[in-house]
Amino acid sequence: MQISDIFILFLETIGMTFISTIIAYLIGMPIGIILNITASGGLNPNKLVNKILGIIVNILRSIPCLIIVVILMPVVRSIFGKATGAWYTMIIPLLVASFGYVARMVEQSLSEVSSGKIEAVKSLGASNFQIIYKVLIPEAKSSLISGLAVVLVSILGYTSFAYNIGAGGLISGIWIYYSRNTGSYLESWYFWILIIIVIIIVQIIQEAGLKIAKKIDRRKMLR
Repeated sequence: MQISDIFILFLETIGMTFISTIIAYLIGMPIGIILNITASGGLNPNKLVNKILGIIVNILRSIPCLIIVVILMPVVRSIFGKATGAWYTMIIPLLVASFGYVARMVEQSLSEVSSGKIEAVKSLGASNFQIIYKVLIPEAKSSLISGLAVVLVSILGYTSFAYNIGAGGLISGIWIYYSRNTGSYLESWYFWILIIIVIIIVQIIQEAGLKIAKKIDRRKMLR
């Protein structure tokens, strides 16, 4: 094993995690906003829409990631020409496994916004669209950033299932190294370096999310 192998595993993990997260938010954030505004007491209550979206989100959240990987193999194969053996084949399963979680995180963050601020802006004649993008999202920024950090760490954990389809990544690399060196893996610098890198990535995501959220929250308090 060489340093270049570790670098490749690192890039595969970063690629799977961040690309999946971006797409999961592109899908999950609008759903979370709709869940919030259609809920009882929301900007535009709609029991039917809220119920349908809620059921879809809950079903997706209840399916284990590995099952999603298996179910989506035909879809992944039709898009990429293969369903296993490459890091990018995990992107679609990861985003499907996580966008429902994103939707609930966004819904919860928006629900924390003071109803008084919403009513004040509404009394000035603001439309629902203006309230969403000028009040709800800006006021929920701190919570949304904290939620993003949690989602990133969760998706990073989901990349462990890449092992099952030979899609690479650091966590998969840890298990592969163990399976090939069961008698001496704890004595290998390579094994521990992989673990340390995963821990560092998680710490960076968590600390960055916490600091940004606190900074935004402090600005909000000073206004």
